[in-house]
Amino acid sequence: MSGRGAGGKGLGVGIGGKGKGKGIKRKGPSGINLSNYGTPKRHRLVLRDNLKGITKPAIRRLARRGGVKRMSLTIYEEVRIVLKKFLTGVLKDSIAYTEHRRAKTVNAMDVVYALKRQGRTLYGFDQ
Repeated sequence: MSGRGAGGKGLGVGIGGKGKGKGIKRKGPSGINLSNYGTPKRHRLVLRDNLKGITKPAIRRLARRGGVKRMSLTIYEEVRIVLKKFLTGVLKDSIAYTEHRRAKTVNAMDVVYALKRQGRTLYGFDQ
């Protein structure tokens, strides 16, 4: 029995601990390091074209909210490009605020301040 469950992933808990921290360094009979025994193998995230995640119906809903009645077929790709440009700018500023706080997680106030810096004040997300 190798200690592996369904899907070929490990148990998630090393021999020396409860899955938190580095645990105790253990050596096997032949001097092999066993401290990582039973921990899951990490999979690298493959980034694909995330712009396709902004679907045609989602763009259509946004346009309806803006009062658009009818749209050309070529508008969808253009909207994705403009949206990516806008989000890149907001995220750069948000990350700057996050790094200034010496934090690793972007919170809502970082985004609010980034939008305010770009002249797009957003209300309703105060502390």
